[in-house]
Amino acid sequence: MTSPLHPAIMVGFVATTDAARSRAFYEGQLGFRVVSDDGYGMMVEANGQTMRIQKLKTLTPQPFTVLGWNVDDLAATAARLAAAGVKGEHFPGVTQNADGIVDFPDGTRLMWMKDPDGNILSVAQMPR
Repeated sequence: MTSPLHPAIMVGFVATTDAARSRAFYEGQLGFRVVSDDGYGMMVEANGQTMRIQKLKTLTPQPFTVLGWNVDDLAATAARLAAAGVKGEHFPGVTQNADGIVDFPDGTRLMWMKDPDGNILSVAQMPR
């Protein structure tokens, strides 16, 4: 069965209460390209994918991952993120290495990070 949304391309969304700080993170630290910036939000090109950063007056960050990326080599990605000033988050009760990477029994490797608004983002290396 074909999805009724085929061939639509998904867009990711996050929210911010401080657009300048958010732009510094997504553009400056993560290296994404801001395509447009208006009173409602920023459109960002994130490695060939579109992401919209919504501008809000108030925001309550969710206690779960809201946006994520899959990579081939999480350790190398974590090192590049650290060099850009982005550190992995550590959570109580989760066994993680110094970079914040958790290794799951099925071979999945995962790390979390937060943007300046406290949105939880993830980077995962899936089992081969």
